[in-house]
Amino acid sequence: MLPRVMLVTSEALPLAKTGGLGDAVSGLARALRDALVDATLFMPAYESALHAASGLEKVADLPGLIGGDAEVWAGWVADTEIPVLLLRNDALYVRPGNPYLDPDGREFPDNGIRFAALAQAAKRISVGETPIRVPHVVHAHDWHAALTPLYLHAAGIKRPKTVLTIHNLAFQGNFPLHLAEELGIPPAYRGSDGVEFWGNLNFMKAGLRYADRITTVSATYAREILTPAFGHGLEGVLGLRAHELHAISNGIDTEVWDPGCDPYLPEHFSALDMRGKIRNKLEMQRAFGLPTDPEAPLLAMGSRLTSQKMADLAIKVFPLLLAAHPRLQIAVLGCGERALEAALRDLASHHSRNLGVHIGYDERRGHLLHAGADMLLHGSRFEPFGLTPLYSMLYGTVPIASRVGGLADSIAGLPSAPDAEVGSATGILFDGDRPADMLAAVERALEAFAQPQRWSALQKNGMTRHFGWEASAAEYVELYRMLAPVAPVGAPMVARRPETAGAPVEAGVRKRA
Repeated sequence: MLPRVMLVTSEALPLAKTGGLGDAVSGLARALRDALVDATLFMPAYESALHAASGLEKVADLPGLIGGDAEVWAGWVADTEIPVLLLRNDALYVRPGNPYLDPDGREFPDNGIRFAALAQAAKRISVGETPIRVPHVVHAHDWHAALTPLYLHAAGIKRPKTVLTIHNLAFQGNFPLHLAEELGIPPAYRGSDGVEFWGNLNFMKAGLRYADRITTVSATYAREILTPAFGHGLEGVLGLRAHELHAISNGIDTEVWDPGCDPYLPEHFSALDMRGKIRNKLEMQRAFGLPTDPEAPLLAMGSRLTSQKMADLAIKVFPLLLAAHPRLQIAVLGCGERALEAALRDLASHHSRNLGVHIGYDERRGHLLHAGADMLLHGSRFEPFGLTPLYSMLYGTVPIASRVGGLADSIAGLPSAPDAEVGSATGILFDGDRPADMLAAVERALEAFAQPQRWSALQKNGMTRHFGWEASAAEYVELYRMLAPVAPVGAPMVARRPETAGAPVEAGVRKRA
């Protein structure tokens, strides 16, 4: 019997996305549904989520929730069979900016309340305080949902069981410890054995302490986070739970990412017929303000512009590359630390014919970047998984990436000798975090690009790899079965009602049944 599973998350594509978390959660939800698991998303009712869901109707009131009275609305991710429950409190979730930051890039000061409310609502659904059917497993994703296991544990609840997935341990949800009272965290859970972390309240630590099982998104990262170099202060807590830590890799949602039928591309292509990639390259050059030149090597960088992603190194390396390779073109897509954004804009103003920078993100440019570029630069000081290089490989764009975390697991590195056989290689891997390390890796890629047969072999190796969710979803199904072995079939959490499917709910308007 397959259990009902509630995926508690702050992001899921297309309801809300700031990075790989949104892709990963939506891809997992679709794969679980394909495996006949009754998987339901539960997330905040941001304005974007209200507009990207269909058939929404109110199914529960949650009076007295942290942050104010709230409602739960049920519906479906538009154009899919994925059910979604949205936690609606417009004062908390409908506001300018993204799910975490205001339009000026500052964290919302009430983020602790906003995401504790999500976790508390998940607990209330899970114990039957609403008309919504109770899940057999609650699967919390990252720090935003990590208080959920604590709330259930503190209530003495043995069922449902809980799983916490670490998508990025660097982001932990640290807030003043005095907030614990307002968040309803019992005194017994506020000490160093509970949520306290160097004098603060740590959401991620709460999940690591009280979830029944912990997963993370690649085998190498699972080993790395047990060490001080990658554990971000939580390696000791993880060490105590190491026997309950599972590595289950992410996958790619191939219904969204497929160069053979991608609706964002001007022309489709495949490993058997690469001609369409040229048109995508020309369109990408136009989109980034670069001269249209099908022969020029085009290097892309699409990621959060942060020190984790080595954007600081790229700013130093780009001028050196452009000086040495006058025909080289570079396109940057992303947003992040304001100083790094400003530095890239300034660099582009001095290299306007060779460097195009777009601060921000939109799906069309994101897909076009992978389809049109020749190579993708993806440096990272740590990387739990790394979806972006997988997209690039699938689209015939060769990744140049750091040999850490999931990148080391998913990219087969080209041998460093210039005349070495390509074999099964799919990209260029490099060690270190100095500008010289990144520069040498790009130079190796440019050498390979100048050898068309070798480059074509790299492209086709990546394009023919399988990155789907099927195997990983099967591992999650086994984990759920282990936690809820006698789950009855029962009714689904969200029942489809086609007659109610209609226009999205208007954000900012409180609608009462």
